[in-house]
Amino acid sequence: MAATQDFIGTGRRKTAVARVRLASGTGKITINGRPMDKYFLTEDQRAAVAQPLKVTDSSAKFDVRVNVQGGGPNGQAGAVRHGIARALLTVDAAMRPALKAEGLLTRDPRMRERKKYGQPGARKRFQFSKR
Repeated sequence: MAATQDFIGTGRRKTAVARVRLASGTGKITINGRPMDKYFLTEDQRAAVAQPLKVTDSSAKFDVRVNVQGGGPNGQAGAVRHGIARALLTVDAAMRPALKAEGLLTRDPRMRERKKYGQPGARKRFQFSKR
């Protein structure tokens, strides 16, 4: 079923988690069993997913299989991008400077702030009445 050698990377963004497997191939990207074009509908999301492969000139060298869950489309695209970058590191550690220069190895720490009790939202307050 699997190729002779799979390279694995885990990517995270907001509440999305992507498990990425790289196998030598022709550059096919499959996400949750669907082609990337069918899964990510906007061009920005597709560009984000393909960015680590472009930076390292390995677009046509690997087939990418991704299992992603949680979050929304943008969070998932960011998680896939992070996972591909980490998987590429396991392929060849010499790619690290190129990936790091583009900021692809940094896990984006921004998360949704929790709602506080006695308030309508995370930051919003009920109207203050002095009298």
